[in-house]
Amino acid sequence: MTVQSKKLETSGVKPKIAIPEPCSYDAEYSNRALPPYVRAVEACGGDPVVIALTLPPEEIARRITACSAVLLPGSKADIDPEKYNMQRHAKTAPADPLRDAADELLLQDAYNLHKPVLGICYGLQSLNVWRTGTLVQHIESCVNHEAKRETEIAHDVLVVRDSLLASSLKRGPGQEAVPVNSSHHQAADVVGDGLRVVARCPDDGTIEAVEGTLTDHYVLAVQWHPERSFERDELSRNLFQSFVDAARRQSKP
Repeated sequence: MTVQSKKLETSGVKPKIAIPEPCSYDAEYSNRALPPYVRAVEACGGDPVVIALTLPPEEIARRITACSAVLLPGSKADIDPEKYNMQRHAKTAPADPLRDAADELLLQDAYNLHKPVLGICYGLQSLNVWRTGTLVQHIESCVNHEAKRETEIAHDVLVVRDSLLASSLKRGPGQEAVPVNSSHHQAADVVGDGLRVVARCPDDGTIEAVEGTLTDHYVLAVQWHPERSFERDELSRNLFQSFVDAARRQSKP
């Protein structure tokens, strides 16, 4: 099944979902990377609110006040290692202070008001560091974690059965491994406060998903890119639909 212009069936209000621009220092990357997130949110019945990284903090804060959830997308940048007390690895990409500042504002608002959070790739890393976790700055593994094409499967992940991730994916009975299109060279190392690991690559143990430990707060982050496979992969659609549904519940008076 593919999703083209027709939106997935939804009901009720369209929740506003804040999405920061992916990267402040590479406009070409951001212009290419952002639309799949926007299309996935819209197809699931959400109303994406793109947050420009050049906006002053007070304006970002004003705009996210009207939003019911936060989606943290991937980025060309890497988190500044100083944020988690590590020396810089030679292969760590330049940091993006404007993206970091926007993520921190969005996360603080989401945690204060229990708004749903979905992190993707860099978004997972940003969430983990904000929650005082650390990162593997460059994965050294025989496993391919950097799929170069949208249709390429990098490897499988094993998902914890009793988890928000498992219920969001709507995995079938006995479905142990989930194929993913990971495209990253960093990953969570020490997991941040109030987060737990819910998926790993079975071949090298790399953390591929984390989620919040509070049952009444939807916080989920994955290292792979469901926005790229949304139109042709049911699990990717299920993940976005679960998030938008949580945002819809949050937006109800």
